[in-house]
Amino acid sequence: MTLRIGMIGPGGMGQAHIERIHSVIAGGRVVAVTDLNAENARKVADRIGATVFPSAAELIASNDVDAVMICSFGPAHEPDVIAAVEAGTYVFCEKPLAPTAEACARIMEAEQKAGKKLVTVGFMRRFDASYREMKAILDAGEIGEALMVHNAHRNPTVPESYTWDMAINDTAIHEIDTMRWLLGEEFVSARVDKPKKTTNRFPHLQDPLVLILTTTSGVRVDDEIFVNCQYGYDIQCELVGENGAVRLSDQELVQRADLQGRRNRLTMDHNQRFGQAFVREVQEWITAVSQDRHTGSTAWDGYAAACVCDAGVKALEADGEVAVEMMPKPAFYA
Repeated sequence: MTLRIGMIGPGGMGQAHIERIHSVIAGGRVVAVTDLNAENARKVADRIGATVFPSAAELIASNDVDAVMICSFGPAHEPDVIAAVEAGTYVFCEKPLAPTAEACARIMEAEQKAGKKLVTVGFMRRFDASYREMKAILDAGEIGEALMVHNAHRNPTVPESYTWDMAINDTAIHEIDTMRWLLGEEFVSARVDKPKKTTNRFPHLQDPLVLILTTTSGVRVDDEIFVNCQYGYDIQCELVGENGAVRLSDQELVQRADLQGRRNRLTMDHNQRFGQAFVREVQEWITAVSQDRHTGSTAWDGYAAACVCDAGVKALEADGEVAVEMMPKPAFYA
């Protein structure tokens, strides 16, 4: 049986998911789309043979849709996620679950009222083979307990519409979730260090910056965010343990040697670097929903990441350490 998926917001990320679902992923088909940009919705629907719905509410309510993917702009997520939950429909929501912790808390409240985990958040790095191997090494005790983790998240450039807070809410949120998952702990504080600014930035940005986080047990996590590095999409992570360290290696399969030296090609965006992780993530979601079960990140993970982002944005505005404020984890998400 093919899972009939309705997509809300088939923009760049949504269309990348459609391509994966229709070409390399088994068991699903995008049969319905809706978008604030009606012309975009029509073009996407015409290309894949889907039905256009005039609103997200009508798409969610349709008997021809089994599950929902939300790939729209972050601030628009909350009402659509809640509508899907209230309809008893499984929903895959690209990050962020919602732009604030308060909005995420309302989603969790609706889900607990429904009595069933229905929300999966699109934190794809949990499905990356290299991060998974790193976690397996740590969980097996092969390098002792974690002491520090060093991260870098570098983009070649970002558009001028990229706002100052997006360095935390849109970029660092990936490391925030991945480190929570990797270490199995929550963060209790955030600080932002502000190095010399690149001349390639837009004037409204602090670029680069370094987000420094501390977990409940005292593990120190730093994350260099550099969104105008020019040269490529460069994701780095080194986990330092008591008696060993493990780090991500370059992801290219081919290394070239010539008169210019020995080198490999760099990826230029997240779809190149994490293409296989996206495939695993969506395949697992489609398989799980077809079996009427939840998989992947939960609404709690979306909420926890939002709480850390809130602290990070506060730390970006002022000097010093900011406490992460978070409700106790509900038993529903244990």
